[in-house]
Amino acid sequence: MPRSYYLMKHRPVLYNSMLLSGTLHPHLLEVEQTAESRMQQTMQELLKQNPAPNKERHQMEWVQHINSLKAQAEELVMNELIYS
Repeated sequence: MPRSYYLMKHRPVLYNSMLLSGTLHPHLLEVEQTAESRMQQTMQELLKQNPAPNKERHQMEWVQHINSLKAQAEELVMNELIYS
């Protein structure tokens, strides 16, 4: 959805062209699949660089750490795939 919204608001000619030619849906599906795989890959890399605390002993710190890494990964993927 974010890619569709971005194209509609910021690249209307490309959006309409893809919509009329029938390539919009396949493009959005491809971007979504790529974003999901890139998100998983980025999370793994970030976890290697910044290991999470012990989940059993420090549950709240672990959740905070994972949420922080997820936010970083989402920002990277959004800038790289969605808003380009």
